[in-house]
Amino acid sequence: MDTKKLILRTKFVDRMCHWTMVACFFLVAMSGLSWFFPSLSWMNGVLGTPQLARMLHPFLGTVVFVLLICMFFRFVHHNMPVRTDVTWFRNIVDVLMNRHTKPLKIGKYNAGQKILFWCIMALISALFATGVVAWRPYFAGYFPIPAIRLALLAHSLAGLGLILLVIGHIYMGIWVRGSVTGMLTGYVSRAWAKQHHDRWYEEEVAPSKDTPAKHHS
Repeated sequence: MDTKKLILRTKFVDRMCHWTMVACFFLVAMSGLSWFFPSLSWMNGVLGTPQLARMLHPFLGTVVFVLLICMFFRFVHHNMPVRTDVTWFRNIVDVLMNRHTKPLKIGKYNAGQKILFWCIMALISALFATGVVAWRPYFAGYFPIPAIRLALLAHSLAGLGLILLVIGHIYMGIWVRGSVTGMLTGYVSRAWAKQHHDRWYEEEVAPSKDTPAKHHS
């Protein structure tokens, strides 16, 4: 791989964590939707029989939660708000139209990605907490029936919200050419970095042009 033209944006361990979480989330979301919408009952077939799906759903959901927590600690320092995020919001129309006529001073992640990050972390935390309350036969017995009912309602709403966020994340990943490839291989072109994350390129990539192995932030 020509490291003179490509730069490592996402390390192997982070990519594996991401795609493992995606696979588990897909199974959890499919089974969850099958219970929320009766017309989609066929979806729980992804986990086998209805009984097996109900047993595996919370365990896979816990895997998703643990992997996202790992990703939280690895990426949170890149997702803290900074003053230059305001520039991204002021040029949101150009961003959505994929026009890059002026520098937006974007770090490793833009303001939209940061909002997505925090929303996903909030919703997965809510899903885990409410899922524990309703998790039979391990924990539900410790809570009164009204609490379990409220937990199931909140769990369903948080699940739908997270699914919508993930759909938006997928759409934007496809819309911004090179993003999906970057998450599959870990590498993006220098031109891509300059265009979409100019401040990250200037501060962390450009100073290391002569030492490619060091710009793996």
